Amino acid sequence: MPPLLSAVIELPLFNSASPWATTEAQLRELLECPATGAVTVRTSLMQGFDHRPGDHRFTFFTAGSGEVARAGTQSYPDDTDKSATDDDADCIIDHDDAPCDSTLNNLGYSPYTLPEYLEILQKLSNTSDTHKCFILSVTGTAADVRQCYEAIVDAKERIRFPLAMEVNLSCPNIPNSPPVAYTKSALSQYIRALPENPEIPVGIKMPPYTHAGQYDSLKEALLESGAASRLSFVTAVNTLGSCLILESTNTFESARWKDTLPGGGFGGMAGAALHPLALGNVRMLRNLLDSEESLSKIEVIGVGGVGDTFGYGRMRAAGATFVALASALGAKGIRVFYEIV
Repeated sequence: MPPLLSAVIELPLFNSASPWATTEAQLRELLECPATGAVTVRTSLMQGFDHRPGDHRFTFFTAGSGEVARAGTQSYPDDTDKSATDDDADCIIDHDDAPCDSTLNNLGYSPYTLPEYLEILQKLSNTSDTHKCFILSVTGTAADVRQCYEAIVDAKERIRFPLAMEVNLSCPNIPNSPPVAYTKSALSQYIRALPENPEIPVGIKMPPYTHAGQYDSLKEALLESGAASRLSFVTAVNTLGSCLILESTNTFESARWKDTLPGGGFGGMAGAALHPLALGNVRMLRNLLDSEESLSKIEVIGVGGVGDTFGYGRMRAAGATFVALASALGAKGIRVFYEIV
């Protein structure tokens, strides 16, 4: 049986993989925050991702109106040498009348490689008295993911923190690479590539599902691939792809609209605008897992639009074992965790 994530995480609130968990400084701040029970590292690959600040951007907007934050679009890191400053991580500027509670991004993955993150974690473990679990979010081919697992297991002997691995199968922003978890055969292939009875908790991160047939395919994939002996948790959900926010450039003569994000304007949506769909996914997923005794021990990390105590409570009531957030961290900073607990 895979080790339970709950065996190494006491406080069921932490960040999800996001641009606000990219650098050593950001990870240290999350580590030292007493209101987080774990730290999730931004999704990385063994060889790194070609992060282009001019192309890979995110923006904040208000769910009710679609208005974009005055800060405009941002990237993180916002340069090419990964040396982003703490100033780059400042909270966004809200509208005067309503705070921005949602995000749209066309980001890919972290420019840092998994080996670089393991070096950062070793450094943090040598200088911190905190014994908090780090969840390393990874992706790549099925073979790459297996290599990531082996690298993390090898590193756990020199890193004092408990380690876990989350396989991101759900990013909607990678050209010619649709989210694996939307296809039963591809999802099964990835799960089968994972070891049986792993030495650390291993989970998969899912995209938002919108109809019952997708859950039926997921259940079949989990059963056929032997997920009960391979997976400790499932994270639901990642951003919703193919979303578009248009920014007004009003003049006295006419209203003009432009894409907020570069490259066509499309991106993955998160934050408050995603919250109802995320809750539904968590409830459906929990029910699905509980319907099969062999899958019932798999835990759920609920992600999507949580920004306050009520959102946290709703996610837990929907069936999440743990609750993680990203957009609210970007909007409010580390204080959001104190507000929730």
